[in-house]
Amino acid sequence: MLNPGRKRVGSGGRTARSDAPTATVGPALRLAVLVLSLAALLLGLTGAATGQSRHYVYAEIDEVINPTIAGYLERAVEQAADDGAELIIVRLDTPGGFLDSTRDMVTALLESDVPSVVYVAPGGAHAASAGTFITAAAHVAVMAPGTNIGAASPVGAGGEELPETIKSKATEDAAALMRDIAEKRGRNSEALEATVLEAVAYSSQEAVALDIVDFTADDLDDVLDQLHGMTVETPGGSVTLDTEGLEPRRLDLTLAERFVLFLSDPNVYFILITLGGLGLVIELFNPGLIVPAVVGVMCLLLAFVATGNLPVNWAGFAFLGLALLLLFLEIQVSGVGLLGIGAVVSFVVGGLLLFNPSGPPSPTLPGFSVNLWVLLAMAALLLGGGGWFVASIIRERDDTNVSVENSMVGQTGTVVTGLMPRGTVRLASEVWTAVADDDQEIGAGERVRVVGMEGLALRVSKLRE
Repeated sequence: MLNPGRKRVGSGGRTARSDAPTATVGPALRLAVLVLSLAALLLGLTGAATGQSRHYVYAEIDEVINPTIAGYLERAVEQAADDGAELIIVRLDTPGGFLDSTRDMVTALLESDVPSVVYVAPGGAHAASAGTFITAAAHVAVMAPGTNIGAASPVGAGGEELPETIKSKATEDAAALMRDIAEKRGRNSEALEATVLEAVAYSSQEAVALDIVDFTADDLDDVLDQLHGMTVETPGGSVTLDTEGLEPRRLDLTLAERFVLFLSDPNVYFILITLGGLGLVIELFNPGLIVPAVVGVMCLLLAFVATGNLPVNWAGFAFLGLALLLLFLEIQVSGVGLLGIGAVVSFVVGGLLLFNPSGPPSPTLPGFSVNLWVLLAMAALLLGGGGWFVASIIRERDDTNVSVENSMVGQTGTVVTGLMPRGTVRLASEVWTAVADDDQEIGAGERVRVVGMEGLALRVSKLRE
């Protein structure tokens, strides 16, 4: 075996080492390490340059204000602080939302050390109800021409006016919050409070004239131009805005947030609840099908994910459950009809009540309802498709019973316990419950013939020799 480290003597008498491979690999390895080090250095410098570039965080809200949207805005505020952003700009267009979520968003804006701007845009957009609180809470409030703000007053689920006593209780807390926001941001407290107490709404020009918002702007570039040189007060002190050369860094909703918002659509939610309940009922009718149970549970779980984003009334759930129960009873006593009518009525009432809060209304929450056509379509599916499927299962069972009866008729056996007229008989190696035909008495040991079935019992007659 050759030893790579063995010495050998050349013709000149010098000692040499067999290290040719080392001479070849060493420089190549050092070159690779050098290239990788330079690449890492360049990437690091690029990352540092990106992190240190002057920028603002840009977010868009075009949804009902709910816990998912509140989390999105809070994430934008946190990212702006972590990334060293000089500004947060939120483009807003919302019909309103939950008061608790609105409070969370207001708190995030009031406590932000990074100056915030809420821009109600594009033309035709509105900052209604909850949107009024959020706009007023920003360090700088801006509106595009053709937009409006206000009408943060409680109404019923269908938009109807409420009795004065209920309305007063529902608005007292919201009005206090609006006054506090106006005081902290130096805005017109009376005009903002009127949006809660009197459901007043203002155009963009009126909002600027009344000192509800700071100015109007045609687009984002116009917003940045007018912000330049403005001084705002933050919890960390006064900040003079320098918007020249600021680059936008857009923050989008995550895929999970978009999915939850899709599930939070009242119509999608109602469809999931209906399909989930129907799937479970079908599985109860015929255990072992598996697929209806799996689909039903998945639909209900998906609906549960979105429950926190909707003003769910549990009385509506109770009526939907009653509809499924009445449908089951209608199938069990087929031909009556009254139970089927009751199922339809209960289902429609449940759909109408599902998003009609039973407690005091929120002054920031818009009306929620299931589209009438969706409601009628799901009622037809429940009673038509669901009823047909369950009836098919029952018919299949009846056919199975007929098949069993046909195979049993004509077989002979021996009475085990006397039939007076009910007892037991043995056919081959099986013992069956049996009823004597014509209520005759047949003693133990007698031979009998199967002439039919009564439910799960055999109907037999005495075998004559």
